[in-house]
Amino acid sequence: MPEFIKTYVRVVDAFNRRVGIFAMYLIFVMLGILLYSSVSKAFHLPANWTLESAQFTMAAYFMLGGAFAMQMGDHVRMDLFYGSLSLRRRAMIDLVTCLALITYLGFMLYGGISSTTYAIRYGEKSFSAWAPYMAPIKIVMTFGVLMMLAQSFSALFKDVAEVRGKPIA
Repeated sequence: MPEFIKTYVRVVDAFNRRVGIFAMYLIFVMLGILLYSSVSKAFHLPANWTLESAQFTMAAYFMLGGAFAMQMGDHVRMDLFYGSLSLRRRAMIDLVTCLALITYLGFMLYGGISSTTYAIRYGEKSFSAWAPYMAPIKIVMTFGVLMMLAQSFSALFKDVAEVRGKPIA
């Protein structure tokens, strides 16, 4: 593989690892929000922001952690025959699925950019009592899709290298 592809793989993997480790801690933020919500309800204090904040935190956790999960091989995979195949044959199968994933993520990115642009341009707010602006979470979600797309290309390059018999470490 050319050196610029190896560099791309190393940079994308390192970046997504760091963001993924950060995203892992968002679960504790969400737990804190939900704990506050429970305590505030026990003392009859209004906290109309907690449910939506927890949902936004969970969305950020899920979207920012997706590329890291892909990198670690933690996504769900139907393993009827896959596990018994050689690394080269697995890479061939992964090439096909990776191309499908890249196509899907391309459409997701297009929709995410469109939706984020709309939210920023028109000051879109949630239809709730709290009515937070939607642009921040849409930016985070679109960024998460972009990271998944970058990680998918990294996986594609690794699979091509594996099929050629020269794996990228």
